[in-house]
Amino acid sequence: MARPKDQAKRRDELVAAAGRAIRTRGLAGLRVRDVAEEAGLSAGSVSYYYPDLDDLLFELHRDAVDRFYWARARAAEVEEDPARRLVRLVDAGLPDAEGDPLSRVLYEMHVHAARNPAHAVLMTALWDREVSLYSAALAHGRDTGMFELRSPAADIAANAVALEDAYGLHLAGRNTSLSAARVRELLLGYLAAETGRDLGQA
Repeated sequence: MARPKDQAKRRDELVAAAGRAIRTRGLAGLRVRDVAEEAGLSAGSVSYYYPDLDDLLFELHRDAVDRFYWARARAAEVEEDPARRLVRLVDAGLPDAEGDPLSRVLYEMHVHAARNPAHAVLMTALWDREVSLYSAALAHGRDTGMFELRSPAADIAANAVALEDAYGLHLAGRNTSLSAARVRELLLGYLAAETGRDLGQA
């Protein structure tokens, strides 16, 4: 019988393999066999650790949410300057390149949330945490006198996250009418208008 540490390691490997399988094949129609191929294991070995495929998908979604959020939080917390903190949040929230693996998994899982309440909870939690990051950065800028907010911080934060999600989906979907640079410019432009601060040079 495998030791708990070995079991935890194998589960982590299967979560990573599921992420690769989704990036390659998409979530629709994903099979245990697809994950097994990515992991270099038999389908039976995958089922031993995750008898229900959706349990594995839930772990993948939870892992992706945590990694995405903490990467953003760490990117923001190193900046004391409110304007640079906003720019850091934008840069950490948009797909960094076509086919950004973590963003791809999150977009696939967020669509799945429409059919699965447990995944909807994870999607909601990520939304709330991201809005909180922006709200804190905006309030910090307001309280230090660097920002003159045109709307409540929570409203600006919610709109920023929604814009990120919408633009990011277009980038992930290879919309040739948009580029990552243009999306960044548009989002920073929105935040500049709402804060009264030019963020282009931040």
